[in-house]
Amino acid sequence: MNSENFTLGEKIVSPSYIRQGCQARRSHEQLIRHLLEQGKCPEEGWSESTIELFLNELAVMDSNNFLGNCGVGEREGRVASSLVARRHYRLIHGIGRSGDIAAIQPKAAGSSLLNKLTNSIMLDILKLSGVRSVASCFVVPMATGMSLTLCFLTLRHRRPKARYIIWPRIDQKSCFKAMITAGFEPVVVENVLEVDELRTDLKAVEHKIEELGAENILCVHSTTSCFAPRVPDRLEELAAMCSKYNIPHIVNNAYGVQSSKCMHLIQQGARVGRIDAFVQSLDKNFMVPVGGAIIAGFDESFIQEISKMYPGRASASPSLDVLITLLTLGANGYKKLLSERKEIYSFLAQELKRLASAHGERLLHTPHNPISLAMSLDGLQAGCDKAVTQLGSMLFTRQVSGARVIPLGKEQTISGHTFRGFMSHSEVYPCPYLNAASAVGITREDVTLCIKRLDKCLKTLKKEGTAVKSSSPLPPTCQEDNTGE
Repeated sequence: MNSENFTLGEKIVSPSYIRQGCQARRSHEQLIRHLLEQGKCPEEGWSESTIELFLNELAVMDSNNFLGNCGVGEREGRVASSLVARRHYRLIHGIGRSGDIAAIQPKAAGSSLLNKLTNSIMLDILKLSGVRSVASCFVVPMATGMSLTLCFLTLRHRRPKARYIIWPRIDQKSCFKAMITAGFEPVVVENVLEVDELRTDLKAVEHKIEELGAENILCVHSTTSCFAPRVPDRLEELAAMCSKYNIPHIVNNAYGVQSSKCMHLIQQGARVGRIDAFVQSLDKNFMVPVGGAIIAGFDESFIQEISKMYPGRASASPSLDVLITLLTLGANGYKKLLSERKEIYSFLAQELKRLASAHGERLLHTPHNPISLAMSLDGLQAGCDKAVTQLGSMLFTRQVSGARVIPLGKEQTISGHTFRGFMSHSEVYPCPYLNAASAVGITREDVTLCIKRLDKCLKTLKKEGTAVKSSSPLPPTCQEDNTGE
């Protein structure tokens, strides 16, 4: 209600009560005014009532919610189900226009404002998380892989003769398919083993640049967040190399926003060399449903060029989800989550090391990976060939999700390219292992329960392996696990 309506309300209800209600309303509106003035994530989180008031105010600015609106076009924000309408807060028009995902929609001022505000708040969060000099970003309603593809397709217009993308190996299918889908030939550079860590082979990268010719290379496609024992690429050195040879540099920062170390690598890479864009997932960093990513960079004109490459309008759902989430948390709430994640990483490392020692294994030494950890499974592999993969299925049936069990020697062919030792980021990693990660939102209870169930599974497998060995002179084969918890 506006001031005139409040005045009219005083004729019906005691003026003192109306004035109190008016003041309460103004406290909500003041928060909204500060958001519109500053375009930054509020320090403290908002209540649900403030967020819903704000979203309802935005919704009534869209033409599908105009009283008496007469729509005769093919897209008028019509929704058959009221449940669907409520799920989207009646913000039905999506974001952008047919030529630009960041463009303003004349029929949807509220949705357009939501889009601009979300991008502005996200830029603030990226700076708060460690990339202080980031110039521009936008939320795109695609997951990380397709968002990387969009970046590669944009670079095609700048480098029409380029055929290759240089890619330090990381065994994750979507980032490999992103290059194939964009129509380029990935040049896979194997990592080098340093103690337990798999690190970027800088000499091999530079050799490939010289061999293929810089003008034939679309970009270097590097990675920050990854599964141990792979660690983030040497971003500073790669960025300097890209600057030296005038080659674009795209960074897959899928779940790196939650790690100050990953964000520092990007900041330093941009400072000493060249990083054209870095891409991160919304769901992995901000605990929202799958389906959105942030494309960010240090040259505003290039980021705008990427946004204009997106064909057609886009769903507003990822923008709406992350806006609601960040308004709920506030900057302080998000920083608290990041701090808790880092603390639990240390707790997870401590518990995995203790468990590994109890079973004659070891926690792999991967100090450059700030999120993921790995525990060797040498003893399990020696006891039974199938025990390593069986451990993975046992954990899954016992509701331990996210743990990855990596056997030796697995091969996988993706789009015609065969990866030996697939999932281990190396053709010849020396031991099988188990991964666990401390990602944003994890709790100490998650770690405690995981360690307890993992310990139980390892004891069961060792017992089964010993029984099979003692009962048969033939090479041991593990039994299938059909037991419950």
